[in-house]
Amino acid sequence: MSMLSVSISTLIALVFLRAFFHKISGFTVFTGYVEDYRLIPLRLVRAASASIVGAELLVVFSQELPALRMFGLSLAALLLFFYSFGISININRGRINIECGCGGGAQVLSWPLVVRNGILLGLIAIAMTQQSSSSGGLDYAVAAFGGFLLWVVFLLGDQIIANSSMVTRAS
Repeated sequence: MSMLSVSISTLIALVFLRAFFHKISGFTVFTGYVEDYRLIPLRLVRAASASIVGAELLVVFSQELPALRMFGLSLAALLLFFYSFGISININRGRINIECGCGGGAQVLSWPLVVRNGILLGLIAIAMTQQSSSSGGLDYAVAAFGGFLLWVVFLLGDQIIANSSMVTRAS
């Protein structure tokens, strides 16, 4: 993998690990968020919620196994696409006071969340098209640290989105 691909793969693993812990630590609350989207029949909400949590954990583990990395990136892209699709449907329905259930601080549905997911999708596409290069352990460590720094930038952006949605709610 190229250094850029390793950095992006690290970012994706951290994003999905954070989302996994957020969802699994409050699974009942998370199932309520899934229900609020009103995209699937009520009887399937719990199973769908469990599937989402399982898929997110699979994304994380697959980023650590080179043979599964492309599968994991593809799964991450699929999840992000469907998350964006669900958010977009509800925004268009005028249902913006729904907690996104993304992970981290409380955030209501908004177009910046869709844009954020689009940026992550673009980064995944870049990672999947990178040519392999034989790098040493130090190069890999530097690239992984770069992914950690990208995650910090992601967290800052996510907090800005959360703050802006709180300001919008208060208005």
